[in-house]
Amino acid sequence: MRAEQEAEFHEYMAARTDRMRRFAYLYCGDWHRAEDAVQTAFIRLYAKWNRAKRASLDAYTRRIVVNVLIDEHRRGWFRRERSHSEPLDTATPTDHTADTEVRMVVRAALDRLPSRQRIAVILRHWEDLPVEQVAQIMRCSTGTVKSQTSRGLQTLRGLLAESIQRTEGVPS
Repeated sequence: MRAEQEAEFHEYMAARTDRMRRFAYLYCGDWHRAEDAVQTAFIRLYAKWNRAKRASLDAYTRRIVVNVLIDEHRRGWFRRERSHSEPLDTATPTDHTADTEVRMVVRAALDRLPSRQRIAVILRHWEDLPVEQVAQIMRCSTGTVKSQTSRGLQTLRGLLAESIQRTEGVPS
């Protein structure tokens, strides 16, 4: 890779690392896995930089992140390292205005969504991407994106209502 191309890649990587890490975290629910997935995605992106520059870089990178996380999930639990206690994660973005408890409930509800519904909801509503771009990332039709997003939101609403009822002590 020429010095000019390498500089472009490093500039892109520096500008997008945090955003991609947050995206990966929303998908997998673990900051360490998200960091690993983003690192692997940028390694793969570096290898395909010339080809990727012709495409939408953010969509291309998100697609790589999703593929990395799916591949990791397919490997099975016996190949992943697991720690016995979770260390304090200093890389976690802090938002002092958001209610931590609500974020934890929403995160738990997102974890319970099926994979395709979760990625559709995250891309459409967290990343605020148009349906066409989400379809490109998910490699499906726009109709599938719409139905997966709709079903995901419906399931998410039910899970959140269920969680609220539990915390308020209201029988379901």
